[in-house]
Amino acid sequence: MQDSLFAEAAGFRPLAARMRPTTLDDYVGQVHLVGPGKPLRRAVEQGQLHSMILWGPPGVGKTTFAQLLANVSDLSFETVSAVLSGVKEIRAVVERARNRKQSQGRDTLLFVDEVHRFNKSQQDAFLPHIEDGTFIFVGATTENPSFELNSALLSRTRVYVLKNLEEADILQLLNRALVAEEGFGGRLAVEADVLALMASASGGDARRALNILEVAADLAEPDAAGKDRITRDQLEQVMQTSLRRFDKGGDVFYDQISALHKSVRGSDPDGSLYWLCRMLDGGCDPLYVARRLVRIASEDIGNADPRALQLSMEAWDAQERLGSPEGELALAQAVTYLALAPKSNAVYKAFNQCMADIRQDPDYEVPVHLRNAPTKLLKSMGHGDSYRYAHDEPEAFAAGEAYLPEAIHQRRYYEPVNRGLEIKLAEKRQRLDSRNAESPRKRYS
Repeated sequence: MQDSLFAEAAGFRPLAARMRPTTLDDYVGQVHLVGPGKPLRRAVEQGQLHSMILWGPPGVGKTTFAQLLANVSDLSFETVSAVLSGVKEIRAVVERARNRKQSQGRDTLLFVDEVHRFNKSQQDAFLPHIEDGTFIFVGATTENPSFELNSALLSRTRVYVLKNLEEADILQLLNRALVAEEGFGGRLAVEADVLALMASASGGDARRALNILEVAADLAEPDAAGKDRITRDQLEQVMQTSLRRFDKGGDVFYDQISALHKSVRGSDPDGSLYWLCRMLDGGCDPLYVARRLVRIASEDIGNADPRALQLSMEAWDAQERLGSPEGELALAQAVTYLALAPKSNAVYKAFNQCMADIRQDPDYEVPVHLRNAPTKLLKSMGHGDSYRYAHDEPEAFAAGEAYLPEAIHQRRYYEPVNRGLEIKLAEKRQRLDSRNAESPRKRYS
């Protein structure tokens, strides 16, 4: 009995591994890459697979995607990790791929996880083998390849962007795991609302969603129909959070966002921090909150304190780079700063009014003096004539010059408020207005 238990443990495979797709039709998400008729799918189906870089956040299926490509293309699959491997491991993989090609006539797909962690010389080590067809190279990275990978490697591969899975994709995956034999084979029951919460809590990460389901299954209890059932209470134990308080996409979700936004606008740091923590505790994606803070910084603070936008962007960056809980503390710092920053919606109002005017006004031509004149023909047509170069004028200001179309040259959009830095901006605007009014060189009367 003991030996069988050890054998079972040795053969244990996580649900996420058991649910890996074996065909393109089974693959969930990334329709823009492998949907019917898409270029990458056509390349695979026509046997013209090429080397590539898969760029996307964790949990979107980069490893699964590479294994699937090898499977459907009948290639041997080799993998190395840039975290654990070096040039020695690369040479060993190259040798195996070369021997396999020579002795068996079988091609290899080499998957390099976190390829951006390899240094320049290590990345260069792949180049000759990509060129001579020793293997199909598939690198995975969570970082922007333009910044983290050598141009030589990029020139020999195509970059494909993998996106976070939609909740509908996650639900499809969870439902498939419930009925598939390699999953739970119909032996596990989960209500639709509980599955929806799992999908919401996964943050678009397929692996995390399946892990949540697998752990929750251990807490499932038999129901009247003889199936093991996962309830909301059991899911809450798994998530270690109060899912009752948060329902992404429902009224509570939007009410809490509204409460957060209005607390910041109302300059209440305690209320702002409370609603931030309520949303995070309830399973809200911290990156969603980060995006909302950037919006709030521009909409409700604007130029009254430009540091608010800067701090919000830095908090977003911290959350993306560090994850939780370090990133969430940066969000808390941003929220409290935004709450106490001076408020102005002058930019927000000006932007909305300008957009509304543009949609209903005629398409006014660019005034001739503001037009570009890169050729003799355009210069002969008067483009750029009488334009006054501001840096040549006193205080780098061409008093009396106009930059709007003549028909609306007196229109004003941005009106700074008497708070924060906008006090200074308003004072400067008044000085410039006075100089324009007094200038003998007015563009339009």
